[in-house]
Amino acid sequence: MKPTKKRYNILALIFGTVVINYLDRTNISVAASAISESLDLTTVQMGFVFSVFGIAYAALQIPGGIIVDKVRLRFLYAFMLFMWSVATLFQGFVNSFKLLLGLRASIGVFEAPSYPANNAIVTKWFPETERASAIAIYTSGQFIGLAFLFPVLTLIQDKVGWRGLLIISGIIGIVWSVVWYIFYKDPDQHKTVNEAELKLIEDGGGFSKNKKVAETKEKFNWNDFYEAFKHKKLWGIYIGQFCMGSMSIFFLTWFPTYLVEYRGLDFIKSGFLASIPFLAAFCGVLLAGFSSDYLIKKGKSPEFARKLPVLVGLSLSTLIIGANFTDSTFYIILFLTIAFFGNGLASITWIFVSLIAPKRIIGLVGGVFNLIGGLSAVIIPSAIGFLVQDGDFSPALFLIGGLTLIGFLSFLFVVGKVKRIELDEPNELK
Repeated sequence: MKPTKKRYNILALIFGTVVINYLDRTNISVAASAISESLDLTTVQMGFVFSVFGIAYAALQIPGGIIVDKVRLRFLYAFMLFMWSVATLFQGFVNSFKLLLGLRASIGVFEAPSYPANNAIVTKWFPETERASAIAIYTSGQFIGLAFLFPVLTLIQDKVGWRGLLIISGIIGIVWSVVWYIFYKDPDQHKTVNEAELKLIEDGGGFSKNKKVAETKEKFNWNDFYEAFKHKKLWGIYIGQFCMGSMSIFFLTWFPTYLVEYRGLDFIKSGFLASIPFLAAFCGVLLAGFSSDYLIKKGKSPEFARKLPVLVGLSLSTLIIGANFTDSTFYIILFLTIAFFGNGLASITWIFVSLIAPKRIIGLVGGVFNLIGGLSAVIIPSAIGFLVQDGDFSPALFLIGGLTLIGFLSFLFVVGKVKRIELDEPNELK
C-alpha cells in the first residue's frame, strides 16, 4: 500500500494560517503613516504601537508553549485565530492611542501559541527527513504572503482608508478560523490517512499516534521548566533566534515608513518596491528547507545540513548596512533584498527545536525559543523609534546588521552538535 499524502494538506492549512498571522501583524506597518497622522502620534508613540504586540507575544510564549503541549490543536488554533482576528477588526474603529495599544497587545496575546503550535503540528505529521522542507514551506507563508500583500494592502488602504484595511483583515481571519476547525485533525484521527502514511510518519520520528503523544503529556513538572533553560545548545538557538528576528521585525514594522518618510518614495510605489525583499526572502527560505533535507538524505551530518543555510543566510543579512552608503533607490532596494534573502535562508531555525528539544517538552522549548526570539519584537521597534528621532535612519540599520553577526556566531559556536536532548522519566510532583 502506498502512503497517502494527507500531511501536505495539513501543511497547506498551516501555510494559509501563517499568511493570515503575518497579515494581522503587519497591516499596521502599511497603515502606520496614516494612523500617525489621523491620531496625531509621534515616532516614539508609533514605536510603542509596534512594540506592544511583541511585549504581549513574548510574555505569553512559555504559557503558550505549555498550552500547546496540553490542548488539542484543532480547537486551540481555531480559537486563537478567531480572537486575534476580532481584535484586528476592532482596530479599525479606534480613536485613541491607548485603545490602539490595547488591541495590538491582545493580538499578541492570542497569536502567542501559534508558532509553537506550528512546530508541534509539523513534528506530529512529518518524518524528520521532510521536516526542514515542511518548516520552510509554512515559514515561507510569511514572506510570499507579504510580498503580494504589501502592494495589495497599499491599494486597499488607498481605496478604503486605514480603518477599512484593518476591518477587512479581521474578517479574512475570522473566516479562516472556521476553515481550520473544519479541516484540521491529528494524524490518527484523520479519516483519509492510511496506515502506510501513519507508519511512514512514525518510523521517521513523527508522533502519529495519540498514545505516543499521551505519553509525553504528563503532569506539568517544574524540573521540565528548568530543562528548557539549562542546556547550552538551547541557548545557542535562543540567542540566534533573537538576532535573526531583529531583522524580520524591522521589515514587518518600520520598513514601509523607512521607504516613504526617510527615503522619500511615493506611498503606492513603496508598496510595490517593498514586495521585492519579501519575494527574495520567500526564495531563501524554500532554498534553505529543501537543500537542507537534500543534504540529510545524501548522508551529510545534521551539523552541516541544518546549520549551513542558517550561517550563510546570517552572513548575507549583515549587508543591510550597505543601504546606509547610497542614495540610489536601486541600490537601497538591492542591499535590503540581499539582506532579507539571507534572513529567509536563516528562517528554518525551528528545525533545531524539532530536532534538539526533548520530546515531552517540545512545546515548552518552542515557547521559550519564540519568547526570546519574540523579545526582538519588543525591543527593536521601540529602539528604532528612539534612534531615528533626529531624522537619520542609519543607526537603526547598523543595529540590525550588528545583531545578525551575533546570531551567526551563536549558531556557529554555541549550538554544538545537532542531537536531541534526552531526559529521564519525570518524577511525580509531591
